Amino acid sequence: MSHRGLLSCCARVSLLAVLSLVAWPVVSQARTALTDESTAPRTSWGDPDLQGVWSYASLTRLERPVELEGREFFTPEEAAERNAATSVDRPARPGDVGNYNALWFDRGRVDSDLRTSLIVDPPNGRLPLRSEAEERVAARREYRRIHPADSWLDRSAWDRCITYHGVPPISTGYNNTYQIVQAAGYVAIRVENIHDVRIIPLDGRPRLSERIRQWNGDSRGHWEGDTLVVETTNYSPATQHRFPSSLNTRAVERFTRVSDDLIDYQFTIEDPTVYTRAWTVVRPMPELRDYLIYEYACHEGNYAMTNILAGERAKERAATGAATAGGR
Repeated sequence: MSHRGLLSCCARVSLLAVLSLVAWPVVSQARTALTDESTAPRTSWGDPDLQGVWSYASLTRLERPVELEGREFFTPEEAAERNAATSVDRPARPGDVGNYNALWFDRGRVDSDLRTSLIVDPPNGRLPLRSEAEERVAARREYRRIHPADSWLDRSAWDRCITYHGVPPISTGYNNTYQIVQAAGYVAIRVENIHDVRIIPLDGRPRLSERIRQWNGDSRGHWEGDTLVVETTNYSPATQHRFPSSLNTRAVERFTRVSDDLIDYQFTIEDPTVYTRAWTVVRPMPELRDYLIYEYACHEGNYAMTNILAGERAKERAATGAATAGGR
């Protein structure tokens, strides 16, 4: 897959063009220090200040592994062992051409709260899937096993450089950062992976019609004290979250700056057609003060798509040739 390249002039112009749709103030004027009277710094217009580059990289899995059933937390020693393992290269499987080495990946660490799953509700740390949803997931997995690349449409939106795996994000192997920028009445979130920008209005405007569906849905935000609450609906039929979802999926994210360099990030997923109840994730997001986000030049370096499709066509030709030879 692709990776970060140098930030091109065109990319700068594109991002600035998007951000210029709203009246962005100079960021440097907006930040104030934490004080005893305020639990969060404030922008010059009085909103809690969430601006910065924040990491959602995490070795903590979305669901609690079966072997950790009943255990809510790792011990510090277990967390240290898991963190150390990320620096070790894994040998390629037989017949595999290999992958990126450990130096390339940025999988993060076990979260500072030492939880064994990102899901905190239900308390068992597992997705509360309906039985029929489990069957759909299993059927989809089996189809992809048999038809990994009949066409480019069989590959994920991530493979195809369209977008990352939906909103809210789940940590992947690299580029797990959010850059938050604010203006009066708006919050913009720049997603490093596949270069998305979410522009979230805070002015109470009506939602888009249900007929209008988008890769990352339609988001509206508001403040509850020092917490930014963002509700997202109107996902596209083609949206591919890293958890089962549908057209009825509703996500509610909560961003609370709990210290100068840490955001408490939570999200809740509701979808009665997929889940028996709502479920909630909690994840600390530390600030990366010196981190620079470069252009995620995905299409320009996406040799994988061509090679995946070419490889499948070669396998088909080989299978046809073998069948023809066997019939003689």
